[in-house]
Amino acid sequence: MWVALPGQSPGAQPPPAPRSVWDGVYTEKQGQRGEAIYHEDCSSCHGDQLSGKSEEDIPALSGGRFHDTWNGRTVGDLYKKIVRTMPQDDPGRLDARQSTDVVAFILSFNKLPAGQAELPADDKILSEIRIEPEKK
Repeated sequence: MWVALPGQSPGAQPPPAPRSVWDGVYTEKQGQRGEAIYHEDCSSCHGDQLSGKSEEDIPALSGGRFHDTWNGRTVGDLYKKIVRTMPQDDPGRLDARQSTDVVAFILSFNKLPAGQAELPADDKILSEIRIEPEKK
């Protein structure tokens, strides 16, 4: 049972439970849409296996290097990076839905579980979903 702290309204709602990428935050269909966008707009730099190119300072979007970079950050951080700065040769070309679909594909490729609801193109909601390399 949630109890209001001093200074909080007794009718106030408890804060939402923290979410992580292990909670099934995208759908398989969204990941499939994102895969098509990724191969069209991202794979020429990040590679078909999302491995990046260390010699060209292009970051990996999968595996240990991805998790080392993004561990503890949020899906919102990744989304903002994509929507604002990618693709590198034409930043901002991807719209909000395309960017969330690409994020869903990245999560799917990293074998994070799909769920029943799509990732929304909403900074506030995406910023509440932590990226973690292991399920806690």
